[in-house]
Amino acid sequence: MAGRRRKNAGASAGEGPAEAVLPADLELQDLYGAFAAHGLDDEDLDDAAVLVPPVKLPAERELAEQAKAVPMFGYALALARWAAPHRAVDEFGDLTVPDRAPAARLLGLAPAEGEVPEEAEIEAMRAWSLACDLDLVELGTTAAGEHVAVPGPDLEPAEEGDPDTVLELWLTAAGIVRELAVEADSLPEEESAEAAEAAEAEEGEDELSEVEEARDAADELLDEALQVLYETTAFAEPGNETVPLGVLAALLVVPEGEEPSEELLGDITDVMVTLDPMLGDLAELGLLDYRPIDPELFDEEEGPEPEGAVVGEAPLDEEESARFGLVRLTPLGQYGIRQWLLEDGYDAPLVGELAQGDAAELLRGVCESANVLPDEELRVWTAGREPVAAARELLAAARGSDAYAPLRRMLCVSALNMLGAPAEPAVREVLDDPELGGGARAWLTAVGAADVPAPERVMALWTVVDTFAAQLLDSGGDAELLRELITDLPVTGDPASYFGELWRVDHPYTADVLEAIGELHTDRTVAKEARKAAFKARSKK
Repeated sequence: MAGRRRKNAGASAGEGPAEAVLPADLELQDLYGAFAAHGLDDEDLDDAAVLVPPVKLPAERELAEQAKAVPMFGYALALARWAAPHRAVDEFGDLTVPDRAPAARLLGLAPAEGEVPEEAEIEAMRAWSLACDLDLVELGTTAAGEHVAVPGPDLEPAEEGDPDTVLELWLTAAGIVRELAVEADSLPEEESAEAAEAAEAEEGEDELSEVEEARDAADELLDEALQVLYETTAFAEPGNETVPLGVLAALLVVPEGEEPSEELLGDITDVMVTLDPMLGDLAELGLLDYRPIDPELFDEEEGPEPEGAVVGEAPLDEEESARFGLVRLTPLGQYGIRQWLLEDGYDAPLVGELAQGDAAELLRGVCESANVLPDEELRVWTAGREPVAAARELLAAARGSDAYAPLRRMLCVSALNMLGAPAEPAVREVLDDPELGGGARAWLTAVGAADVPAPERVMALWTVVDTFAAQLLDSGGDAELLRELITDLPVTGDPASYFGELWRVDHPYTADVLEAIGELHTDRTVAKEARKAAFKARSKK
């Protein structure tokens, strides 16, 4: 599964005291993926790092239970058990004609008495084929030349719900169904499978068959669609994971930041129609919950028109919009796509992975990881910990003068906010610490603590630089956000005097902070004094 790349115009945080790719350089707030824009030109796109957002997944035992509850997967298990001790099959390993109706009845696809519909037998044959593909049944030939099938070694642990076995089998099944869905979509409408095979067998490397081209296009489209679903699900609030098919198609077709044009609406419709059967196939294995396009829409003169579901003057109501298709990635689907990404070498983290160590590992990991949700990691780490002990550990990890130090201190404050007022004793212990004292006083004041001493002037100025440096790193140079922060700086009516003090602050980011103020402050006098102070700060190094 190829990683998606989308270019963002993320700015770096300027030249800090050490070269480091910071989280903000990668614009993680972009919902649909991003790549590292830090120092990359257009020709470097293919080598850019693909960011995959972290996701929350249930425990593997719960995922295994969900997999076993998928009808098609359960059918395969049931037929494999039905094959014991052995069952006759034809020369291709398929069920014999006399066994097809009983297999359908076994699966509950047909009534116990009476005629078995052809559709039920076909469904049973599909389940048997899946059981063979998963080696839940093994095929062989007796000494008498009879073709038989026997249960495979994975059947028993799968029936018992062994998570490793079940999930490995399910993932294999999902890959098979995904490949078959793409193959089915790539066949020309009026061309038989035999004709497609003949086309693939044509000699000459210079000419690709239409079937090959269609398959590649379908595979790429489905790949993109699944990754968009993966990303949107990662950021969605619980209960809001469902995506209208028209919206999904628009995300794949419409360039980022643009509105759909009339021409693009036609492309959106084409993508919807192409994805519809493939998503339906994947839903059979539990990757998706899918409501397909209402077939009656195709009876209209020009086929389905998704304007109201995507863009238009009169949006459709919820039920009418649903006729154009609704799709939701299940936890099993998240698991499957994540495994495919990992197999292809991509970093696809889980929420809480960075919160398994001590506070130093937590803060360092959040600072250095591109695809991370900081608040989620902090929340996992602080949950259930004794507040005072946890606060002491966090504060100790926040010290330092390296490139990430201001960001660590900002994250430390966020974690202290999660611990709440019970952490106060540990915070009071660092009131005289030159790096932590100013932030500690601000935190104590914010939680309503009494008798909080005012910081000395040197500490107050150092904290201003440190706090702004953290925001500078975290925002990645977002001009609007930084401009809002700058307006809150305690610049008095005498900016020359204020910056005359600030440029002397012994902090690794003093010059960077002053340069940012000089570039973004709306008051020309203040901006000019900040630039002069930045020059002095650079000169003293």
